[in-house]
Amino acid sequence: MVRTTSPGRPDAPVGPALPAAGGAAGGDEARTRTRVRTTVAEVGPVSAARIAEVLGLTGAAVRRHLEAMVAEGVVEARDPRPDARRGRGRPAKEYVISSAGHDDLPSGYDELALSALQYVADTLGPEAVTDFARRRFAGLEESLAGLDGPLPERIEALVKALADQGFSASSRPVAQGTAAEGVQLCQGHCPVQKVAEAFPQLCEAERRTFETVLGTRVQRLATLAHGDHVCTTYVPLEALHPQDQHHPQHHHQHATEGRRL
Repeated sequence: MVRTTSPGRPDAPVGPALPAAGGAAGGDEARTRTRVRTTVAEVGPVSAARIAEVLGLTGAAVRRHLEAMVAEGVVEARDPRPDARRGRGRPAKEYVISSAGHDDLPSGYDELALSALQYVADTLGPEAVTDFARRRFAGLEESLAGLDGPLPERIEALVKALADQGFSASSRPVAQGTAAEGVQLCQGHCPVQKVAEAFPQLCEAERRTFETVLGTRVQRLATLAHGDHVCTTYVPLEALHPQDQHHPQHHHQHATEGRRL
């Protein structure tokens, strides 16, 4: 099961057949393709059937757009994860946004930000970059400071806040029925990815902000900045128990940036 906090998308009519190679897609087709790509960014890796379910489209329409985007290099098709293989028959492919696809999404003025942070690092030292990274997430912490409900509600509020900032965020339960059961927070797009590649302090500050907002330890499993196809952060099951205290414990947590899923 995948939950995404993106606004509800009205059912879109399935447009006419895609034009021949080299032609421009019509307005309806272009909008539908954008919706399909956005859904891949938000909840990928994801199957064509799941995308069709989320968007209220036919499977054939979704597969048509996915095939076109795979041919363009915007989306990649991958074999499903082992835990996603169910039933008989050949398992369905899953789709993620490619590196080229990420480049087409909003970049967050990467060049200007890189130059500015490099200047800060050169003139004031790396500690100043760390301080900047912490200040950058101060607004997010303040906006969610009043959260006092159960942890699942706080996770959903955090996901919505991240989605509003362009991170294509979603959450999903993982490893249900096992000792590793928990919730995985996913960010399918990072508007400052190239900056984070050069200054990992941004990713670490974000992780610490998650701990402050959620009031519990979290574990970063993968990041776009490290070359993974999505940023994933794991919240363990014990943190979901009612006795969970709403106090950050990030001073004991060590980042595990870039461990591939």
